[in-house]
Amino acid sequence: MSLLVVGSVAYDSVKIGAESRTDALGGSATYFSVAASYFSDVSLIAVVGEDFRESDVALMQGHNVDTAGLERASGSTFRWAGEYDPDDLNSRETLDTQLNVFADFSPKLSDDHRGAPYLFLANIDPALQLDVLNQMEERPKLVALDTMNFWIEGKKDELQKVVEAVDVLFIDETEARMFSGKSNLLHAASAITDMGPHTLLIKRGEHGVLLFHDGSIFVAPAFPLETVVDPTGAGDSFAGGFMGYMAATGDISSRGLRRATVLGSVMGSFCVEAFSLERTSALSKEEIENRFRAFGGLTDFEHLAEDESLPRP
Repeated sequence: MSLLVVGSVAYDSVKIGAESRTDALGGSATYFSVAASYFSDVSLIAVVGEDFRESDVALMQGHNVDTAGLERASGSTFRWAGEYDPDDLNSRETLDTQLNVFADFSPKLSDDHRGAPYLFLANIDPALQLDVLNQMEERPKLVALDTMNFWIEGKKDELQKVVEAVDVLFIDETEARMFSGKSNLLHAASAITDMGPHTLLIKRGEHGVLLFHDGSIFVAPAFPLETVVDPTGAGDSFAGGFMGYMAATGDISSRGLRRATVLGSVMGSFCVEAFSLERTSALSKEEIENRFRAFGGLTDFEHLAEDESLPRP
């Protein structure tokens, strides 16, 4: 086992215009695991209820996701329901949240889990994230964290403690401003990396992602798509592609982090092309590699040579 993820496995009910899905497989750890599984061995720690479908366990296992850490508790699986504005998929209304067995989730790591060299702390209570990190046998080679506005607003002090302890932070641009107290994204990034993480990824939805590492900035565009069906899970799929590449290569150089960022964008772009994991779970390696290559063409241009200047009138 090389990559461990701790997070949620859920059933989502999503409505976008006339299209909808009810009790579709979702959850941060699920999207992450399936995306990462194309590049690395993945082990998952989460909790589900008695109603969790065996077919969904089989889907994850079919992607060689180790589900030994998938606890089945008495009660119902975590459920979320939401509706997107079909004219603005960045606008989402939460209609219902039922934590169910997830309300009492207390991650317990096995001996194998505690030795994982790569760890992703998906979007859960920061106190649980820190507890998981403290359970590790020794500090992993790379620890990454995702969070959301709910924890920034309600548990900022606890969140800052775990942010100070990780290497990589995934956060969207609104949350970055909220967490840092800075309106300018460059100032926000500086404030956050000063807390501890050497790498920061600020997700900007259809506008791509910003990577901050060792004083350098890398901008990856979002892949242009004719049709976006459902953005649920795109951020977790992005993190899965990123961390899957990290676990597979161990390359934390600027080159490696930039490649991982683009690969994360690739996996996020596939995720939004269908509901739930309908697209992400059915990919071929060829499709992934072709889109990864296509990303390179989006910003490829002839740089100025050392002895060259731009034309003047």
